[in-house]
Amino acid sequence: MRMLLSLVAIAALVVVALMYFGIINIDQTRSGAIQTPKFEADVAKVRLGTETKTVAVPTISVEKPANSQAPAN
Repeated sequence: MRMLLSLVAIAALVVVALMYFGIINIDQTRSGAIQTPKFEADVAKVRLGTETKTVAVPTISVEKPANSQAPAN
């Protein structure tokens, strides 16, 4: 029971934080007299894109030593 209550509390804190930072905006558009109230939610929009770029990458060359035998210990 405590775990469920903790999850509800965390969810409420997340919603409050999102409303504070303006990511979620909830407005009541109809009063709650006899009919049920009507709400509209305006949430932030995220757009992603890609672009092609040419990046210079350094080249690496490996040269073997002239004497390819391992030194004797």
